[in-house]
Amino acid sequence: MLLNSAVFKGKQDSDEVLLQKRIIKVARGYQNSLLSSSGDGEEGQSRRKLPEFEMFMSDELTKKFHGRVLEFFNQNCEVQFFMTWISAAESFGKREILALESVFKSHPNGCLVILSRTLDSVNGYRILKPFLDRKLKVQAITPDLPFLVKNTPAETWFEDMKNGNKDPGGIPLAQNLSNLMRLVVLYKYGGIYLDTDFIVLKSFKSLKNTIGAQSIDVVSKNWTRLNNAVLIFDMNHPLLFKFIEEFALTFDGNKWGHNGPYMVSRVVYRIEGRPGYNFTILPPMAFYPVDWHKIGGLFKMPTAAAQLKWVEAKLRQLKQETYGVHLWNKQSSKLIVEEGSVMGRLISENCVLCEQ
Repeated sequence: MLLNSAVFKGKQDSDEVLLQKRIIKVARGYQNSLLSSSGDGEEGQSRRKLPEFEMFMSDELTKKFHGRVLEFFNQNCEVQFFMTWISAAESFGKREILALESVFKSHPNGCLVILSRTLDSVNGYRILKPFLDRKLKVQAITPDLPFLVKNTPAETWFEDMKNGNKDPGGIPLAQNLSNLMRLVVLYKYGGIYLDTDFIVLKSFKSLKNTIGAQSIDVVSKNWTRLNNAVLIFDMNHPLLFKFIEEFALTFDGNKWGHNGPYMVSRVVYRIEGRPGYNFTILPPMAFYPVDWHKIGGLFKMPTAAAQLKWVEAKLRQLKQETYGVHLWNKQSSKLIVEEGSVMGRLISENCVLCEQ
């Protein structure tokens, strides 16, 4: 019996070593492809980090994921929220804190799980402590990707990527892992997924099995593109299954948006109107009231009477017609929130850590 245990442990250790070697091989290949395409040599290589490949590894912490999630949600959660964070804990800044504040401003009895290895740490606890001190229910939990993709259409994709049989492409793998994680975590648990650059303005409690349109045709009023920054679905919802299936079958790591907004748009275009799916598409005003190329206007201070009038009108419109505002972080992350701007007003009205 002892001999068998030793042999079994040895096999486990051997498998773990092989997995690590495979991941290192994929990571090096990914780095080399980036270098050859960018031509910036060793200097560029030294700047690039690939912590996302740790997501493919299982350890004692990741194996506790399911139990930790169930325990966390077993505390009278009015609404279940999920976010993902794959970057360093130190990068979780004021914009992301504002997103958390807005969740709890509208849902003080809600529960928020942040799928993140970096925030599931001493430093992450320090960042989230102001919320915990106010008895708000938020926890960073290291995700277990092998568990999350198990028995889903993404399981084979995951194994191929892990074993080096699939090209992750030139777009940061973290972005596409986030696209996948939001789908599989909702499929396993149900709830609401939000991007960390989304500001909640009103309660989501009345929403069920919902996705938002990013744009519509001005004549027909039919949607032209959906977005996956906000997803609200029951556990095991068939549309989520189709999203996961499409992600795995058509994955392309070299096309921005292909595995995210364009993916959900492709799937819904094909199945919309078919029986058995039961979901709602909300108009752009619900989650994407300002398109990415116009987001800068929300940050500007009004300097004339006409501009002040516009700010007041925009705030009234948002409060009446909008569940929240996607800030398009790629375009707005470096913008300064000017005094008296729409964003400045939204921040002051939706803060819970207001003294900060």
